[in-house]
Amino acid sequence: MGGVITRPLSYWMIAVIDYGAGNLRSVANAVSRLGYQPEVTSRASDVLEAPVVIMPGVGAAAGTMANLRKHRLVNAVRQRIAAGKPFFGVCMGLQVLCSRSEEGGGCECLGVIPGQVRKLPPSLKVPHMGWNQVRQKINHPIFSGIPDNSNFYFVHSYYVVPDDKSLVAGETEYGITFCSMLVHGQLVATQFHPEKSGELGLKMYDNFIRLALGKEVRC
Repeated sequence: MGGVITRPLSYWMIAVIDYGAGNLRSVANAVSRLGYQPEVTSRASDVLEAPVVIMPGVGAAAGTMANLRKHRLVNAVRQRIAAGKPFFGVCMGLQVLCSRSEEGGGCECLGVIPGQVRKLPPSLKVPHMGWNQVRQKINHPIFSGIPDNSNFYFVHSYYVVPDDKSLVAGETEYGITFCSMLVHGQLVATQFHPEKSGELGLKMYDNFIRLALGKEVRC
């Protein structure tokens, strides 16, 4: 009695933001496989207060922003990231962090990361779908146990161009060289889908969650 209570990692809730997009269950399943407790939620209070938040996404930028507004999540996402709390964005969950997207004739996004979202060149097969390499641009524990130039799974037609190139943590070649991963403080965001990328994708989620909870990252 009166001592420090030590809880297993599975005690800590991992909030998976539900704003009406698909792919939520595969992300929640990935979190479960790692031994954590996922909570699919559209509550702004969870987005603000959960120890770890993941925002997956598929679809269009305008629809994503409309759904975030509908669920009153825009300010919650902005406030969480501004406060430096752990946040992982996936695919559209990366793109919508930027200032503006070209998609659908143009759409204002969250503006968390100054920069643009541009369409892949018309000379390429779009969407870019399948496995592709990610070249690591920084030395960061998010990559612990993940070899450079490892393959991850992509499905997208647009890519991000951040104003601050120092935020680019990973790059991928697909006709052009584009940013496939950003890291900024406690914010990590990927154009690829870790939950669809086998053991290395799970490893990236595990690294992020352990870093977010202040636990040792395992190689």
